Amino acid sequence: MDEEIQGGARDTHWGKAIPRARDRMQSLWLVVVVVPALVLAAVGSCVGLVLSAQGGLPRFPVAFSVAFAALVWAMRSATLPAAGVGLLVCLTLSLRGSGVFFARPSLSALIVLFVLTFGATRYGRRKKEARGLAEARSGRRASQVVANLGVAALFAALGWDGACLAALAEATADTLSSEIGQALGGTTWLITKFRRVPAGRDGGVSVAGTLAGVVGAGLVVMVGLPGLVRWRDGVVVFVCACAGLAFDSVLGATVEERGWLGNDLVNFCSTLFAAGLARLWL
Repeated sequence: MDEEIQGGARDTHWGKAIPRARDRMQSLWLVVVVVPALVLAAVGSCVGLVLSAQGGLPRFPVAFSVAFAALVWAMRSATLPAAGVGLLVCLTLSLRGSGVFFARPSLSALIVLFVLTFGATRYGRRKKEARGLAEARSGRRASQVVANLGVAALFAALGWDGACLAALAEATADTLSSEIGQALGGTTWLITKFRRVPAGRDGGVSVAGTLAGVVGAGLVVMVGLPGLVRWRDGVVVFVCACAGLAFDSVLGATVEERGWLGNDLVNFCSTLFAAGLARLWL
């Protein structure tokens, strides 16, 4: 039996509707297109800060970003290339604001995202491994980091803090809803047809997973509030993040389930949807 089945049929060994080769190609192109933009965003932000009235090299952002990337890699939460992409994202976000941590709301939101997703990924790991749903022990790949955090970094470089925060909150909500939902199990419903499906199914939603995602998004938005013009904008950002979470499930139940798009592109589109909606609304 062929490893990849044409026509979008699910490969029992691969476990996904999209053929393995197509999924890898999509992830590769996502990295090829977005990473150079992230490099330009990080370098441009640094140069802009140096040439501004503040002047001087951004020592704290650079030092913290390098240390953060090294820690993530050492904890095996990401592969070495993924940690490198994370360094670019962290540097771009940490250049928004001044001072340390909570004086840099985007950076604080990123830290909360990491803590929440790290814990959720490891929660119920044995159960998820037994069902073939656990993340690889080597950590997230570069394409996964780009898919979840690339949009936030690019919007931050443009100075659109609300959109950046919406992307971070949606990425947090998506990861928590998937990881917590898969660990706890329970009744899972296909969002487009409202019929019961196994936990971990693309487009499937559960009460526990959805609540975990919503709470995670709320925590990220609360931490990032100082970066917004008005506190009421936080409500907008939170709603946009939740809309992005629902959009992710719809994509999972349609284009991902049919084998058209892989998970990385679905996640990237969902964060872009949340960020774009926040940008238009604000």
